[in-house]
Amino acid sequence: MKPDSLVLVDAYSQIFRSFYAIRMLTNSRNEPVNAAYVFTKLLLQLEKNHPSKYGAMLFDCGKVAFRMELNPEYKANRPPMPDPLKQQIPLIRKIAGAFGWKQLQCPDYEADDLIGGFAAQYPDKTVEIVSSDKDLSQLIDQRVTMLIPASGGFERRGVAEVVEKFGVTPAEMVDYLALLGDSSDNIPGVPGVGAKSAVEILKTFGAAEKWLDDPALIDPAHKLGKKLLPELETVRRNRELIRLRTGLPAEMATGVPPLRDEPDWHLIADICRDNQFNSILKELPELPAEPEHGDFEDDLFSFAAAQKPVVEEKKAVIEIQDELF
Repeated sequence: MKPDSLVLVDAYSQIFRSFYAIRMLTNSRNEPVNAAYVFTKLLLQLEKNHPSKYGAMLFDCGKVAFRMELNPEYKANRPPMPDPLKQQIPLIRKIAGAFGWKQLQCPDYEADDLIGGFAAQYPDKTVEIVSSDKDLSQLIDQRVTMLIPASGGFERRGVAEVVEKFGVTPAEMVDYLALLGDSSDNIPGVPGVGAKSAVEILKTFGAAEKWLDDPALIDPAHKLGKKLLPELETVRRNRELIRLRTGLPAEMATGVPPLRDEPDWHLIADICRDNQFNSILKELPELPAEPEHGDFEDDLFSFAAAQKPVVEEKKAVIEIQDELF
């Protein structure tokens, strides 16, 4: 029987990670499949090492209005999704469904907000969040941990790991990131304040909520106080941008955690055969019959027609694949 835990997958963070992990990977129809291949490997490893009765895959649904009102330039620096990845999204969603994952999204909610909502909604459940997004570290406590994809599987991030990595507790992460800013989301921080300075500010002056309400708590003669005092509104705005929602949209607040379906191993095998994911076929619990079209393992790592296949490059791609999981 699968553990009674709730696993929440930050979908697009893992899809983009999969896309950039291996490049120029095509199937026999010359369709890009690099992201789909790595994503399938990820879900297979997740199923083997972290099986769950409950779970959902959460997708972003565009930029949310309340954050755009706080900062019209929020995420304005992000380029559009590359076409080779966009072509793979229907296949990736099909793969996710074959592994039994509910795929959820909602207008005016980012995936991180939905993850925060589900984590808070079921206090009796152990929650595991599959993501490497540091913003989600604010949700970690004795019940909620993160599973960060890494070489050989997943690294678990709990309270101790957050303190070791960032120098602050999960409860302090919103303040820490508000001071530091986040270049990936186009959120500018306090000028002249880096990671070490942000930690020092919180240790010296305490939680942001206190000194935002009472700036007199900040010593104007302190070297960091001089940097902080002119930027209080920046910090206030950043905290609202970075803090995740803990409520769910009405249609998802059912009182029952999303129940996963059992993986459809035959469908997964069909997808792997159709896209020549032969190394994954060998890892499936139910080994399918040999594909009629023969062994396309070498074709799997073919480069786009415009580039010349090079033995050393193929070998490097295969080595990267093996190191990923």
